[in-house]
Amino acid sequence: MSYKNLEIWKLSREVVIEIHKMSLELPVFEMFEEGRQIRKSSKSIKSNIVEGYGRRVYKQDFLRFLIYSLSSNDETIDHLETLFETKSLQNKKLYEYLHDRLEILGKKINRFHKSIIEKHNIYN
Repeated sequence: MSYKNLEIWKLSREVVIEIHKMSLELPVFEMFEEGRQIRKSSKSIKSNIVEGYGRRVYKQDFLRFLIYSLSSNDETIDHLETLFETKSLQNKKLYEYLHDRLEILGKKINRFHKSIIEKHNIYN
């Protein structure tokens, strides 16, 4: 099995591409400020899933990187909200779509994290 078979990785990959495209349509001054930050945090979601998967034989490491991924997801939501609230991102439909996708991804990462804890009886 590969990390590429994980549903959370597949969804995070889609989100990275969508966020990247959105960020390139921001006003020029935002492309290098908040646009850079949201690209970086969204890519971190996916990268931490990959790094954690690479350490999956060490369950605590795997769990830690899933928490990093979840934290990056929260950070990405915060950047998205800032872009919308400051009107740098004016497309409400796109904002709502991306926000929903990130909320779903966060829930899936959280459930995956919990399933590993339960499966391996960690913290009990």
